[in-house]
Amino acid sequence: MLLAGDIGGTKALLALADAGAVRFERRYRCGDFAAFGALLERFLADAGRALGGPPDIECAGLGVAGPVQGAHVRLTNLPWEIDAADLGIARVHLLNDFEANAHGLDALGEDDLATLQQGAPLEGAPRLLIGAGTGLGVAFVVGRSRSLRVIAGEGGHVAFAPADDLQDALWHHLHPALGRVELEHVVSGAGLARIYAFLRDSGRYAESSATRAALAAGDPAPVIARAALESGDTLALAALDLFIACYGAAAGDHALAVLARGGVYLAGGIAPKILPRLRTGGLVAAFNAKGDFADAARACPVQVVTNERLGLLGAVAAAGRLT
Repeated sequence: MLLAGDIGGTKALLALADAGAVRFERRYRCGDFAAFGALLERFLADAGRALGGPPDIECAGLGVAGPVQGAHVRLTNLPWEIDAADLGIARVHLLNDFEANAHGLDALGEDDLATLQQGAPLEGAPRLLIGAGTGLGVAFVVGRSRSLRVIAGEGGHVAFAPADDLQDALWHHLHPALGRVELEHVVSGAGLARIYAFLRDSGRYAESSATRAALAAGDPAPVIARAALESGDTLALAALDLFIACYGAAAGDHALAVLARGGVYLAGGIAPKILPRLRTGGLVAAFNAKGDFADAARACPVQVVTNERLGLLGAVAAAGRLT
């Protein structure tokens, strides 16, 4: 039996699989545990009760939201460290979370994707996986199936490049507090909250009392998204549109880096939740606004991954290669 995991800054999805079929799966809030070891212990106890006995785990594939250094990883947005040697499993493959996501792309079906731009797909061309959630992940993919190669890194931490006057004003608003303004500072859940605060504090939009009260009681990013999409809150909608423009511009820049005509996939926790607004065209417009290289950007297919189990599917595939 193999253990697979998709471990992010907010949630962890773990599963046990055997002969390619998932036998047991469970989701946990990372904030409920002081360390990954405690979460794994809970999962194994839950699995033992469900399966009628402790699982016999031969290997593991874990996608983790942080830079992997051999058999060790420190999570970027959580005070956790994971060392493969401490897990008590003979063979462990630690992957960057977006590397794991990339390994799951070939397991997706048509129902797992929402198309924003058809593009002009080119068989064998590189693919780009980019996704905003707690942070911003980026990975490039070449090949398919057993020949699939993933180039993962820390693309979310490249510099934020303003594309217009409003984004330039946003950069100047963030710079005093952050110093170097990274892409992840803008294109992430925390980034959406920063954009909202910028538009409010600069006097461009007034904040409604209802949204102010909701923000005081809940996680800012989903509150802002709901206020925009469900209530039509003017400030929240302006913040969401600016976020989408920054997201689209960043995805287009990364796509140009490899001419990703194999496909651009927007993953992560945010894109599926704001899909109705993404469909209105703001993201694609920013994606394609590349001057002399606009035609190259328009040739890249752009799709939203709506299957939240992508990382887990990739971790299962990665662990399967150890058997």
